[in-house]
Amino acid sequence: MAIPIFVSGLLVLCFSIIAIASDPSPLQDFCVADANSTVLLNGLACKDPKLAQASDFSFSGLQMAGNTSNAVGSRVTPVTVAQLPGLNTLGISFARVDYAPWGINPPHTHPRASEILTVLKGCLEVGFVTSNPDNRLITKILQKGDVFVFPIGLIHFQRNVRPGSAIALAALSSQNPGVITIANAVFGSKPDISSDILQKLSRQMRPL
Repeated sequence: MAIPIFVSGLLVLCFSIIAIASDPSPLQDFCVADANSTVLLNGLACKDPKLAQASDFSFSGLQMAGNTSNAVGSRVTPVTVAQLPGLNTLGISFARVDYAPWGINPPHTHPRASEILTVLKGCLEVGFVTSNPDNRLITKILQKGDVFVFPIGLIHFQRNVRPGSAIALAALSSQNPGVITIANAVFGSKPDISSDILQKLSRQMRPL
């Protein structure tokens, strides 16, 4: 009798840990973000649901190609809670990514979201790097219609490997996934990271 009780208790504990680790479920039908609220929350305050309109739940613009005339040859058009207030508390967002020929979406990470990406046009090399100490690169060439997932928090990238343009759509598991572009964070921080630190980093990387 003691063993079933122990097993039951262990299962309850496991499910409790899972519940604590996940995002809380919404406590109402929706929570349209109130851009005018001065209340500081882990997220955005809700506006009066009686004032919600269809425009709070819709976004137009993903049919338009992003301008890829930049240093990296790509453009991300995000649809997060900043563009679509009705996403607030729902734990999802979306993006269109356009790539010039040979363009890249440079190594970056989403600190608050996993990402699933599908290719609509062209051919992409995609990949992510596992955490220390292995730092294993997992990469694949995707054709039109292929799908790839980037686990939360891991550095990942995409590269157009064809002379024509490419398009991808991405869904993310947060209404505000955040993005940290590695090169920008290290070499473009405000204020600058100490040059002594960057020099030591450069010496560490030189043998590679």
